[in-house]
Amino acid sequence: MARSKSTLCAWLGCPGLLGCFLLGFLAGWFTKPNEKNPDFSDVYQNVRQKLVAEMRAENIKQFLRSFTKLPHLAGTEQNLLLAKQIQGQWKEFGLDSAELAHYDVLLSYPNEKEPNYISVIDDEGNEIFNTSFFEPPPQGYENVTDILPPYNAFSGQGVPEADLVYVNYGRTEDFFKVEREMGINCTGKIVIARYGKIFRGNKVKNAILAGAQGIILYSDPADYCAPGVGAYPDGWNLPGGGAQRGNVLNLNGAGDPLTPGYPAKEYTFRYKVNEGVGIPKIPVHPIGYHDAEVLLRKVRMHVHTNNKITRIYNVISILRGAVEPDRYIILGGHRDSWVFGGIDPTTGAAVLQEVARSFGKMKMEGWRPKRTIIFASWDAEEFGLLGSTEWAEENARVLQERAVAYINTDSSIEGNYTLRVDCTPLLYKLVYNLTKEILSPDEGYENKSLYESWLEKDPAIENNSYPRINKLGSGSDFEAYFQRLGIASGRVRYTKNRKTDKFSNYPVYHTVYETFELVERFYDPTFKKQLTIAQLRGKLVYELADSQVIPFDCRDYGEALKGYSNRIYILAKKHEEQLKTYKVSFAVVNFSKAAAEFHRRLEQVDKKDPVAVRIMNDQLMLIERAFIDPLGLPGRQFYRHVIFAPSSHNKYAGESFPGIYDAMFDIESKTDQHRAWEEVKRQISIAAFTVQAAAGTLEEVA
Repeated sequence: MARSKSTLCAWLGCPGLLGCFLLGFLAGWFTKPNEKNPDFSDVYQNVRQKLVAEMRAENIKQFLRSFTKLPHLAGTEQNLLLAKQIQGQWKEFGLDSAELAHYDVLLSYPNEKEPNYISVIDDEGNEIFNTSFFEPPPQGYENVTDILPPYNAFSGQGVPEADLVYVNYGRTEDFFKVEREMGINCTGKIVIARYGKIFRGNKVKNAILAGAQGIILYSDPADYCAPGVGAYPDGWNLPGGGAQRGNVLNLNGAGDPLTPGYPAKEYTFRYKVNEGVGIPKIPVHPIGYHDAEVLLRKVRMHVHTNNKITRIYNVISILRGAVEPDRYIILGGHRDSWVFGGIDPTTGAAVLQEVARSFGKMKMEGWRPKRTIIFASWDAEEFGLLGSTEWAEENARVLQERAVAYINTDSSIEGNYTLRVDCTPLLYKLVYNLTKEILSPDEGYENKSLYESWLEKDPAIENNSYPRINKLGSGSDFEAYFQRLGIASGRVRYTKNRKTDKFSNYPVYHTVYETFELVERFYDPTFKKQLTIAQLRGKLVYELADSQVIPFDCRDYGEALKGYSNRIYILAKKHEEQLKTYKVSFAVVNFSKAAAEFHRRLEQVDKKDPVAVRIMNDQLMLIERAFIDPLGLPGRQFYRHVIFAPSSHNKYAGESFPGIYDAMFDIESKTDQHRAWEEVKRQISIAAFTVQAAAGTLEEVA
């Protein structure tokens, strides 16, 4: 096995061949006549500093207050009004254009005439207890209408009746324990799982695979109540009557369930509603922990949620580049929320608004970025990332040729302890450098940088001399851009203390208690943390849009690939005998050497030669694209990134070399071992080719 280790670790170790891309041209709706280039040196010497100085915490506060006054669920009139409000403000800010882009997608709502609930039944079938229909409204919101009760969007309909089986978090390993170790058969049962650890859709998928008739989801106090903190409104913990809403689809990147792979426009072919991609067939319903305490026996589910095609609206705004208008930086986040959206997503929408305002102010004063900036307010994210995915599908050909990067602007806070970053390795150095320029908003770190507080509070596991950066998984609107199209992506926000705060998400996530007052009273009273995120997101966009050379570093990708290969080696080492029996070996490819050579040439490029700079920039822009396999991952055709994908067992988490990892997962229990290990070898082959081809794209252009 020593030899296997050396070859695996060397996987990322010798020059690859040149990978060729057939770059097509598709004129998009972005294309506009060129303009005379301004003299940047005469306009501003320090645009970035002025851009950041323009941002105000008070503005973010006012945007948050305005956007969260009323519920604005996707597909509702209020969310359309909010889209028009944002559109109007972007025009007022001075951005070049702001348009609505609509799609007709499948959404899901409770049946107004037949409410969803769970009953406890006695031996005669009488219902002796029913769970709550609504959450008690928070103080000050008692008279607000159009608040939909807690439900799981896209749940199957039905009234199943069965004994209840507790399956912990409903993870793959939890079902293994229940069925394999405890000998409990879930077939025909109704299972109950607590929220947390993994995406709720994965819990439902696991319940279906186990043969359950239905699944009840609840928020356990152990996961949604921090010790020593009161329930809202006295504190930021979840009240006993609160229940988490959320979709339970297993789309795997498909977008609208009825038009997978294609934009949901008037001309698009649609599957029938009962044929939609990833829609579960069994009933699913969420409840609060007070109701969950009563469900200890036979239960009956009443779920009558309806799915219907509904129009949604993205807002798309453009700030046209002066030098390279055909190169795009996208800053996008969603505005739709389950109720008021006090944290998710509106702390992100408010930050997006302030960043857009600051860029608009710079433009009004005579400045333009070198590259085009696209601002996007996505709709229907909560229903499966639909708005962002449909727009990506409609503009895929243009984006594949022109998009440099996508920066996500979902919630800017999910806690108030320290910074959290998830991004492609291409952005590591840029993120580190920019956080060194921003002051930390953390108490006790006055006059220290954001980088310093981040490093002290959350150092990387593999190298504690750097702050931790996470792999991109899914669960937000970057998915289609990164996982399907191969556009370099990243997201930044404030988060909890992952070492001590063991509760999942933030306690009132996706409930009626997620209000403006929650943020103002408990999470960010001064709005300084949200301002910090605005500054970092704004700086990321500015650097990507205005730097002469795109600020990506391929060498960090090489180092990351080495680490990911070592992880696969550790996984493979558990099956040493099978590796020999089935003759599993690892190819030898070197990305790091190609990356080092590329950056050596980049340092020597003639910055006064626009063609030479453009060639190098194109190689930088397209390197993420080089990791895309057009065939996609097995069973997940819209996840096409060979290096990164959402985990098959938890959509929220990122997995490295997902094809290999999935092929080896629980491999010892597979009946046909020869076939299973042949698939491992196939996935190793695909990964080796992809890394080799990517290395080839960095070679000097002939």
